[in-house]
Amino acid sequence: MQKTDTTLRLEPDLVKNNWEFTEVWIDPNLSPPYLLLLLSDAEGNCRIYDPAEGYKVVFSSQSYDEAQYWLLEDEYEPIEGRLRVSELEGS
Repeated sequence: MQKTDTTLRLEPDLVKNNWEFTEVWIDPNLSPPYLLLLLSDAEGNCRIYDPAEGYKVVFSSQSYDEAQYWLLEDEYEPIEGRLRVSELEGS
């Protein structure tokens, strides 16, 4: 009897474990505003996470510009400021 491996192999989320900076984006048209988190790694790969969905990845791209365009297209606005991992390591 031949066995078939049905284990789901997930692609590693390198941004999640090797991020360089994060930004918070909001949809100000909703009350309360809806939040999304953008994480970027040193190579420019970006993932956008939805905290309301258990930090599910809702969009991924190979550049910050693509991620930013996706957010702006859906009328999200960045909250001023960017948190860098280097700022956390220094504390």
